[in-house]
Amino acid sequence: MAYRVKEVADLTGISIRTLHHYDHIGLLKPSFLTDAGYRMYNNQDLERLQQILFFKELDFPLQKIKEILDHPAFDPKHALQLHREVIIAKKERLERIIQTIDQKIQEIEEGAEMEKNKMFTAFNLKEIDEHKKKYSEEAKQTHGKEFVRQVEEVTASYTDAQWSFIMGKWKDLYERMARYIGDNPSHPEVQRAVDEYRQLITDYFYDCTPEIFRGLGDLYVQDERFTKNIDQYGNGLSRFLCEAIHIYCDQLKAADDSLSCKAKNPPR
Repeated sequence: MAYRVKEVADLTGISIRTLHHYDHIGLLKPSFLTDAGYRMYNNQDLERLQQILFFKELDFPLQKIKEILDHPAFDPKHALQLHREVIIAKKERLERIIQTIDQKIQEIEEGAEMEKNKMFTAFNLKEIDEHKKKYSEEAKQTHGKEFVRQVEEVTASYTDAQWSFIMGKWKDLYERMARYIGDNPSHPEVQRAVDEYRQLITDYFYDCTPEIFRGLGDLYVQDERFTKNIDQYGNGLSRFLCEAIHIYCDQLKAADDSLSCKAKNPPR
């Protein structure tokens, strides 16, 4: 079924102007134009629009949403599962804030004073802060302080919801790879997860070259802090991940060497 732009606007509550803007920046292009020049959207376009709205709910900028949706490894079902986890976390946090407000109102009415250790529990973002700190330390060890400063400039605008989304993707990748501990780290599913792992770093932090990626793999087994963090998802996962990253980088190098050889010796 095909929908005109006004029908999509009426269905979703999004303005026609916004839909035109999405088309202009390549975020949501109509499936086709009529002879009269009307934009026409199909069901697949509406599915993409729904994903766009989910990511907007997590405060992702439009350009980042486009990059995520256009990536070959994008999995709509997996994205929905992560959206659900993040929104549930936001819901639970809002419920804690409401509970804190109710307690404060009650104490004001009773002339009592809230215990200091309870005043800010609803606003506790310790897990997110610890994740930021861990990533900053990781980048500092592999690339130096100036590099970390540049990365922190990039991530400074990330909201708590965005950090939760990134953390959710990392957790999912660790859990997927942990299922194969004991198997060969060259297993296709493991290598697929490793590729997504590298892409996650590139998408949200910096260009993760094969050299940098190999260094990260080494860091995961050389520094007990990172080893402990990764191994919580599976005993020995840090070592398994390091080996999988080395295999991945070796395969990239072999592919690059092959292309270089062909370029130097073209067929006659």
